[in-house]
Amino acid sequence: MDKAKFETPNLTAENISKIAQLFPGVVIEGKVNFTLLRSFLGDEVFGDEAYEFTWVGKRAAIAEAAKPIRKTLRPCISESKNWDTTENLYIEGDNLEVLKLLQESYLGKIKMIYIDPPYNTGNDFIYRDNFTRSKNEYNDEASVFDEDGNHLLRNTESNGRFHSDWCSMIYPRLVLARNLLRDDGVIFISIDDHEIAQLLKICDEIFGLSNFIAIVNWKGRGGRQDSKYFAAVHEYILCYSQNKAYFSAGEEIKNDDVYSKYDIEKKRFYKIQLLRKWGSNSRREDRPNLFYPILSPEGTEVYPMLSNDSEDGNSNIINFEGRWRWGRNTMEKALKEGLIEFVKQNDGTWIPYEKIFAPYEGEENTKKFTTWIDDSNDGSIILKELLGKSIFDYPKTPMLLCKFLKMANISSEDIILDFFSGSATTAHAVMQLNAEDGGKRKFIMVQLPELCPVESEAVKAGYSNICEIGKERIRRAGEKIKQESGLMAQNLDIGFRVLKLDDTNMKDVYYAAGEYTPDLISKMEDNIKEDRTGMDLLYACLLDWGLILTMPHTQEKIDGFIIHTYNEGDLIACFDKDISNAVFKEIATRQPLRAVFRDSSFTNSPDKINAQEIFKLFAPNTSIKVL
Repeated sequence: MDKAKFETPNLTAENISKIAQLFPGVVIEGKVNFTLLRSFLGDEVFGDEAYEFTWVGKRAAIAEAAKPIRKTLRPCISESKNWDTTENLYIEGDNLEVLKLLQESYLGKIKMIYIDPPYNTGNDFIYRDNFTRSKNEYNDEASVFDEDGNHLLRNTESNGRFHSDWCSMIYPRLVLARNLLRDDGVIFISIDDHEIAQLLKICDEIFGLSNFIAIVNWKGRGGRQDSKYFAAVHEYILCYSQNKAYFSAGEEIKNDDVYSKYDIEKKRFYKIQLLRKWGSNSRREDRPNLFYPILSPEGTEVYPMLSNDSEDGNSNIINFEGRWRWGRNTMEKALKEGLIEFVKQNDGTWIPYEKIFAPYEGEENTKKFTTWIDDSNDGSIILKELLGKSIFDYPKTPMLLCKFLKMANISSEDIILDFFSGSATTAHAVMQLNAEDGGKRKFIMVQLPELCPVESEAVKAGYSNICEIGKERIRRAGEKIKQESGLMAQNLDIGFRVLKLDDTNMKDVYYAAGEYTPDLISKMEDNIKEDRTGMDLLYACLLDWGLILTMPHTQEKIDGFIIHTYNEGDLIACFDKDISNAVFKEIATRQPLRAVFRDSSFTNSPDKINAQEIFKLFAPNTSIKVL
């Protein structure tokens, strides 16, 4: 039964609807492209034509990527793990602003970027951007706020700029992301049917059509029966390179069941077999000269021992002396060349194996990755096993992300960035792959601290926002991987430094010249906000100077003042007030590349001049900055 409308029809809307039925392509987001309509009606429309893609707000989106911001990243040691030794980062904050802050420190340094942005289904697109509109234009019912009270946008399908707003959100982020990629870098972007057409055009424009690599199709578990027409069982992953001329795709081994291990240094797959002789003639008395010790990774002596109940080398019951398959000279050469792998048993003993590398002849043992990935694993179940409850909807699986890492041909020391990190599956995958092949890849996770719904399972489990879920997932996944991987994970980096986006450390000045009084000037002598620590100021300097944010950092006291030394002298800083000449001299004699102080570190102008003279004498090549 229909309800009475009590209003006259919207004739304009009805006419537009009729035009859309006849010519669907000329009505975009409720507006008629009259030039295109005239062409469809046979009218000759002259003028310059060009292949282009545009939307309402595109110019503003392009400009947004270049707009400067007064923000900083503040370290949070208490929420970090292994702060002093880790080379991983977890950054909380709006990814648009974070990407701007990372432009200097990570320009051209990222090997691979993976993002799983909001799909713009009308429900899950929530971001802080206002797309040049004022806050008053948002409907209160569609409004969302983060824990700091910042306004977020939920892009509902009733929004007349449904696609335009999504394009305006993603465009500046991809522009900034491209700057961070190395020449041989690559980006993977997950997307579904709603915006793949727009995303392809945007990526063609930002990365260049010539740098398109592939559209990968991912089939997850089952199909969502709440779909309107068909149960969708797959999504898309767009892949673009920074420069295709430098990009080299990884390949997978054809017979993974045989050559299942990977040597990160030699970049080759291998299998292992016992160095101890087995079967007939395997006892010491059969070849006495082949019974001798070799040194384990711990420096202990390892002999070829036989077990009384097995010949596979995995038993912990050892009674008999055996023999090696090689003589001393061959063994020493193999050890030097890294052709031996030691595996530690439950009882603490070591068993050595020979590495047998896969023969590489043409394409005989490797094959290209296909653009179809059939992944029957359930990311929700994997996350539930780690955190104890199902608290995150439809997370990707670590196996899928490991596949992307291999497709990108990620090497041992490469950096991987995910700036829509969600539950931090990408970090999980990086640690997993490092455990498998001994790599030292680093991750940077960026996530907006979006509040979890009040009645959600996440809140019931004690997580107030998505960042808390991601950080806890990394902690638990890292420990689990390290525990299960044995020797290969002894030096695995499972830590992360937490940095949080915040306003600048410097005080804002809003006074006109005539409004300054002696009392006001005296209060403003210190231009740094009262709640900022030396660590806050240090990391602002790292960003300003374009230094990597995960290098070693030490603190010490000299003459009662705290001295920060970053990466063994890349930067030395002291942010205390009224620093003594002895401290200036000590820092200068260490000849750092850069030295930083705050304005109040100098008692007066003569003191500042004296400090400059000290550096001219002891460290003439040091760059000095005063906050």
